[in-house]
Amino acid sequence: MKIYRTSKEIVVNHGDDLFKIENTDWDSLVNRDDLYSFLSLLISDQSILTDWNSIEGQMKAPIQKQEIWAAGVTYLRSREARMEESKESGAADFYAKVYEAERPELFFKSTAERCAGPNEIVHIRRDSQWNVPEPELTLFASSSGKIVGYTIGNDMSSRDIEGENPLYLPQAKSYDRSAAIGPCLCVLENPMDAETMIEMTIERFENVVFHGQISINQMKRKHQELVDFLFREMSFPNGVYLMTGTCLVPPNDFTLQVGDSISIEIEPIGILKNTVGVKK
Repeated sequence: MKIYRTSKEIVVNHGDDLFKIENTDWDSLVNRDDLYSFLSLLISDQSILTDWNSIEGQMKAPIQKQEIWAAGVTYLRSREARMEESKESGAADFYAKVYEAERPELFFKSTAERCAGPNEIVHIRRDSQWNVPEPELTLFASSSGKIVGYTIGNDMSSRDIEGENPLYLPQAKSYDRSAAIGPCLCVLENPMDAETMIEMTIERFENVVFHGQISINQMKRKHQELVDFLFREMSFPNGVYLMTGTCLVPPNDFTLQVGDSISIEIEPIGILKNTVGVKK
């Protein structure tokens, strides 16, 4: 099942049917350990919408009071990329160590107000010369720390700022429209298949300038392991999103430009598409 947050209502997609959810808000709906079974029961009582035209163009990021956090260096390719960008600062060894360490790298990414949704603008920093998108399977955990859903995340990153000094990580990672999630919250009866593929395409003037795909089974750490570390000394009364890291890294001579189109696809979640801009 997929839950869409639109400008007018909350809609659940199950099979070929769309169900309009009445008299509830996002936070009270999604923050449940039994979310799949609850939705199954809920939609049996709801009216069916006629077609996708009722929500097309109205989709918002599937977030309200939740925070977005992120995990780093969870794939070998990510470790290598971080080491490459940081070799001049002497910080490359930090990334090698965290890849092997028991404790993962976790950092705060975004609030709902700073986040972009489907078909919205994501930003590159004006004080950075090397900006990339990072496509990531994103977990949604309830306030108890149970993984109950999934979405697609784009962890926009300024590689030159992060590479200059690891203490600059918050500036490289967290700024207005540095995160995008969507197009929905996908709620599965069983955990996401380990063979699930993440695919990213970047277009510039309608020409493909980057394309890649990777299976999530290349991730070194387990999903619940990351969530458990996040919840060790933190509470999330409305649940939390956690981006799980990336393995799709464009070449070192690539940087995003204003107007680029980024499409990230993870089935069964869907496609998250955003256009690159800068803050006015």
